[in-house]
Amino acid sequence: MLRRLGTGLVLAVLVTLITFTLLGSSFDDVASSLLGSGATPEAIQDQKVRMGTDRPVLVQYADWLSHALRGDFGVSYFTAEPVRSAISVRLGVTLSVVLAALLVTAVISVVLGVLAASRGGVVDRMAQGASLIGFLVPNLLIAIALVYLLAIELQWLPATGYTSFAENPGRWAASITIPVTALMIPGIANLTAQIRGAMIGELRKDYIRTLRTRGISTRSIVLRHALRNAAGPALTVLSLEFVQMFGAALVIEKVFALPGFGSYAFDASLQGDIPLIMGITLFGVLLVICVNLAVDLVNGWLNPKARVH
Repeated sequence: MLRRLGTGLVLAVLVTLITFTLLGSSFDDVASSLLGSGATPEAIQDQKVRMGTDRPVLVQYADWLSHALRGDFGVSYFTAEPVRSAISVRLGVTLSVVLAALLVTAVISVVLGVLAASRGGVVDRMAQGASLIGFLVPNLLIAIALVYLLAIELQWLPATGYTSFAENPGRWAASITIPVTALMIPGIANLTAQIRGAMIGELRKDYIRTLRTRGISTRSIVLRHALRNAAGPALTVLSLEFVQMFGAALVIEKVFALPGFGSYAFDASLQGDIPLIMGITLFGVLLVICVNLAVDLVNGWLNPKARVH
């Protein structure tokens, strides 16, 4: 785990360094945007000096990294809002949507995958058909269809906006229902197929036949033995689904006007707000690293053989 953690930290440094280097070509544009279209070259240069962007890129990155290690991510160029507090608030909105979608995805996928693998026949064909539809239909189309049906036609749920859980739990649930549904359908398709395949492979192994000859119930074999051994690959796919949902939140949050991490990253990129872009990049990378570490820990608990790899 320490080795994985060290690799993750190196990855975070490399990603932020590459991001900062790529942003180096936009320093003039950022200074010009802050001053307005009528700014003179001398004024733009003075603004770059005040921002500290007149220095070499590697020097600027080292300065940013030293402050970031102390928890200081700077302030937004355009709003003067501290980056850490701005990201923390908006990250909570995105995580509430993504984690809810991930939880529902995991529960439904396990049920469908286990039923399809253990019963076969019509149940298996229905699960495969549902997975195929989920693979083919994009998130954006699903989001638009759900808004039209549930918000415009039936008026059961709000089409846009967000209410925090602390303010009103009921309205919070209503405000994230359509975004969660749009995120989880492709995830259910992918994870169900993975669990089904892993379960079919486990149920054909010799130890399963041995358990059947000992008179152990089918339910116990499927849930206590086969599912546990099939959970490792499924957890890996689930972690990838988290990353995919986190990225898809960029589109979903813009469609539903959610004040989350994805829409904030989109707006910061359009403005060229370098402190925000760097903070968003670092938070995103660290979140992915933490998810992967958590999956490694759970895999090690489920399968002791995985601990030595």
